[in-house]
Amino acid sequence: MLPGAGKKVRLIAGRFGSPRTAWEASPEALQRVSGIAEDVVADLVRRRAEIDLDRELRKLDLMGVSFVCCGDPGYPENLRTIFDPPPALFVRGDLIAQDALAVAVVGTRRPSYYGQAVAERIGKDLAMAGVTVVSGMARGIDTAAHRGALKAGGRTVAVLGCGPDVVYPRENRKLMEQIMATGAVVSEFPPGTAPDAWHFPVRNRVISGLAKGVVVVEAAEKSGALITADFALEQGREVMAVPGNVTSPSSRGPHWLIKQGAALVESAEDVLDELGVEDLFPVKEAGVSSTVKLSNEEEVVYRMLSLEPVSMDFLIQQSGISPQEVAAALMFLEVKGMVKQLAGKFYVVAGL
Repeated sequence: MLPGAGKKVRLIAGRFGSPRTAWEASPEALQRVSGIAEDVVADLVRRRAEIDLDRELRKLDLMGVSFVCCGDPGYPENLRTIFDPPPALFVRGDLIAQDALAVAVVGTRRPSYYGQAVAERIGKDLAMAGVTVVSGMARGIDTAAHRGALKAGGRTVAVLGCGPDVVYPRENRKLMEQIMATGAVVSEFPPGTAPDAWHFPVRNRVISGLAKGVVVVEAAEKSGALITADFALEQGREVMAVPGNVTSPSSRGPHWLIKQGAALVESAEDVLDELGVEDLFPVKEAGVSSTVKLSNEEEVVYRMLSLEPVSMDFLIQQSGISPQEVAAALMFLEVKGMVKQLAGKFYVVAGL
């Protein structure tokens, strides 16, 4: 897709009733479309002569890529209503009616453990509540949100800044396959398109456009996540942000949004409340499972942990328990899958 071409494509397709009818129109008929310059018509006619449309559609079919135009019934209704919807989407997987209730979760590519765990938990809990989780499949927060939704067995949609057959980043190949198996990977860029830098700000309007609201988890003051939030505001979507550590540069983006009026959210329940959604599956609260038996020492140590890393020395000082008992409690909590040890002997709750 060429930059700025969307408006012209929609104008021409609207004049003829459908993209296919416009594609088959004569040069004379195309020249009569108001607002389209002669050189644009000449370029379209030249490009059309070089392309065998049926052959290209067969290629897409062999690649497992479907093609849906803005006027087609299968085009996402949320996206259709934005100011500048893509004229068409290339899709791997399936877009379904349930995806109309979607929330985008976005943020930094270099999250803290806290940010990654929160994004994954929100993605998981939203998916458990029947909400489709939308993100950009980038490293960091995007990846965590997708994984959370997949862990819940829910739906998630990845919007790419490259062709739908291009894996970017490369380490997300398996994640991309999992998303396609139960949700969808979509792009307005045709197969084979490289992940050029200018594609990503463009694709961010699609991320927000597919969703009812956008949640920002850890982002710098100038970042792609805040670009997505800006698009969301322009599109009339809800903008939400997760607060973070005030000393962290990655908290500045969400905190700035909150100061500007974005809703402060700490959980999927907060997101659903902000959207005014009630009739969904209940989201389970995180906490100590009633089926897991803890000793008194394990209970004390676990209650002191959160998604913010703390040292063993801190736990010893604050708990009043001997170093040997704290070490044993942490070991057993790790075995039970309730605690995770980070580098430098720092500890956090397992998050999910």
